[in-house]
Amino acid sequence: MNYPRRSFLKLGGSALAALATTAMWPLRALAAAVRPEAAFVAKDLEGTYKGLGGTPTASAEIDLSTPDIAENGAVVPINVTSKLPGTEEIYILVEKNPNPLAAAFTIPEGTEPFVSLRVKVAQTCNLIAVVKAGGKLYSASKETKVTLGGCGG
Repeated sequence: MNYPRRSFLKLGGSALAALATTAMWPLRALAAAVRPEAAFVAKDLEGTYKGLGGTPTASAEIDLSTPDIAENGAVVPINVTSKLPGTEEIYILVEKNPNPLAAAFTIPEGTEPFVSLRVKVAQTCNLIAVVKAGGKLYSASKETKVTLGGCGG
């Protein structure tokens, strides 16, 4: 068969896309098994804690860094470092958002338990870091004031 170059490239691209999609299915199934779905759809903190497996206890071993005043609630930076041995997961909660659970991270063994991200914060409230270590939940929180255009406080 004598394929023109363009037809050959189209066929090769289609085959490559199909192969990549097929290869990703096991990863999607793994992500679905790990994701705390009940916590992500909860509308309040109690429901979120229930979805995560219980109410966490406060811990000084969690460093939560957020600004005292956020000029733009759409991009509030958060840094979390866990000093707890055996850290397995880190969750970020925004107390007064419609769905408090903003992010969930699985921390592989042997890696530094540190995450840095930006979240949307609807209004002035507590930002909470929940760390799962040794099968137990621990937390740290900090209030962040959200202002409009950097005014107020």
